[in-house]
Amino acid sequence: MNDIQAGVPADASSTPRYREIHDALRERIISGSWAPGYKLPSEPELAKKFDCARMTVSKALAALANQGLITRRRRAGTVVNTPRPQESILEIHDIESEVMAAGHAYLYQCLHRQIRRASASDAAALSVSRGTSVLVLVGLHRADGRPHALEDRLINLAAVPKARREKFSRISPGRWLLAQVPWTEAEHQISALNPDRTAAQRLGIRHHEACLCIERTTWLDSQHITYVRILYPADQHRLIARFQYDPVRWSA
Repeated sequence: MNDIQAGVPADASSTPRYREIHDALRERIISGSWAPGYKLPSEPELAKKFDCARMTVSKALAALANQGLITRRRRAGTVVNTPRPQESILEIHDIESEVMAAGHAYLYQCLHRQIRRASASDAAALSVSRGTSVLVLVGLHRADGRPHALEDRLINLAAVPKARREKFSRISPGRWLLAQVPWTEAEHQISALNPDRTAAQRLGIRHHEACLCIERTTWLDSQHITYVRILYPADQHRLIARFQYDPVRWSA
């Protein structure tokens, strides 16, 4: 375990301790120093190495697991995952995990919840018949108390009947759905837009400021599960993809 850099960076005062540990461990994985299948030191060992509480190490490992870099198993330990051949920037990511991985405190605030019969626009978004029972949700994701993203969501209650009883007062719809419902297909659309006054007010920006808009529909086989539109203030969110050229794959 002597290859882990446990030193504190010069600017550590502005970086959460668990984030420093996360970054140090992630570097070992991304660089290939810890190959797929490598078993990480135990939490007590890491806590001793980094001179911190075990809870801090656990939080760092949780962030790595949410990114798909490791798998944690009780008693069996924590191992490095095998990279997938292809990884899309447009996977279904959990906003809570993204916010926490960036070192911020996360909060989801449900602003509106309504069960209603699908309107024409609801029916078009979910490819269901008008009058189908749907759950309408509006929520605000916060990072360190600041508005991070505004979410408008429709859930097809015929596909997800358990959502009828969930109030989403303690958990975001996205995280709840990822835990409760399998999905087989998803479609993303990305655009830039100027939010209306209500959305801008909820995000704490001026109504003419640009937002990144991500619209996503998910299916389980041929049945629509949910449609969601998420608005991010443009200066607070970026989409980044990194590609590697494979001369064998792309040779004529």
